[in-house]
Amino acid sequence: MRAEELFRADGAVLYCMDVGELENESTFYKYYETMSGERQRKVDSLLRMEDKRLSLGAGILMDQGLSEWGLCEREAVLSYTEKGKPYLAQHPHIHFNLSHSESKVLAVFAGVETGCDIERQQASDLALVKRFFTAGDFAFIAGQQGKAGQDEAFTRMWTLKESFLKALGTGLLLPLNAFEIAISPEGDIALDGKSVVAHFLDPGAFVFREYRLGEYFAAVCFRKQL
Repeated sequence: MRAEELFRADGAVLYCMDVGELENESTFYKYYETMSGERQRKVDSLLRMEDKRLSLGAGILMDQGLSEWGLCEREAVLSYTEKGKPYLAQHPHIHFNLSHSESKVLAVFAGVETGCDIERQQASDLALVKRFFTAGDFAFIAGQQGKAGQDEAFTRMWTLKESFLKALGTGLLLPLNAFEIAISPEGDIALDGKSVVAHFLDPGAFVFREYRLGEYFAAVCFRKQL
């Protein structure tokens, strides 16, 4: 199986794949046998076949991404930060992140801290947005035309925020209303300098990219070297 390469530049690469091919039992176990013991245990611990396929797909993308450095998933030793983000202690120059949603898996590899997220389009809930997001986020989402436009804007904003949090390695320990991501009418994306988080981070140190993949939205965030 080969993944779709969405982006490649400056030592970074972003892959996406659909795990539909893994519905074939022989294909599934063909790739399962190539995985590390840790990945196999993760797959085995899951009850639903849909989740097993996503976990195996993540392992396949790990293998493909690590091949850029002459490495493979089977031999890679993962360590975890206090907040649970995986990293390669033996290869600190390689940064990576994984995400999945329904049948899609996303993976990014780079020489800088990075995070990614993929989501199938979600229904927007303006009451939830108003409670947990910033006023600027709410204005952007609520200002879109019609429910379909609001759903799209909500999913875009969610994936962008998730990619930023994962690049930081904090997860949702940093509240969603502590930072704002500004999306211009031209589609330019940046961390807003008026956000609370901007008081201890340089907003210009982060670069975002986003993708529309049918019913799915994907985003990736890179923390630039300063």
